[in-house]
Amino acid sequence: MEEPLTEELLQELLSAPDVKSFCEEHRIQKRSLSDYLQQQLDEKGLERSAVVRAAGINDTFGYQIFMGQRGASRNKVLQLAFAMELTFKETNRLLQAAGTNELYCKNRRDAIIIFCLDHGYKLQKADEELYRFGEETIC
Repeated sequence: MEEPLTEELLQELLSAPDVKSFCEEHRIQKRSLSDYLQQQLDEKGLERSAVVRAAGINDTFGYQIFMGQRGASRNKVLQLAFAMELTFKETNRLLQAAGTNELYCKNRRDAIIIFCLDHGYKLQKADEELYRFGEETIC
């Protein structure tokens, strides 16, 4: 399901009589990490077990993240994003849902990660790039 453009929603919000009606009309609610992960699995036709394996996360811990029973660090969320081959925007939405900082292009490490996401690098290749630049790896 394609989400409306943020700019369009912002204009509607600013012209709305009150925030409650706006949120109800657009079904805007707090997005949970597990909900967004499930949405991405469904949209991309992925299997949870394959994603957890590709992310290099322990099966039990990965299952708990997907079920909303455990939170995930920023790096674990990034591992999942690479395993699911998410875009930069999708990755930032996933990071938002996890309650962690979004990727920021003025941060050197984040800039490398953004580049890797945009170029379709796998997790291992992204870690190699981070290591090459002397930055903390994701895994």
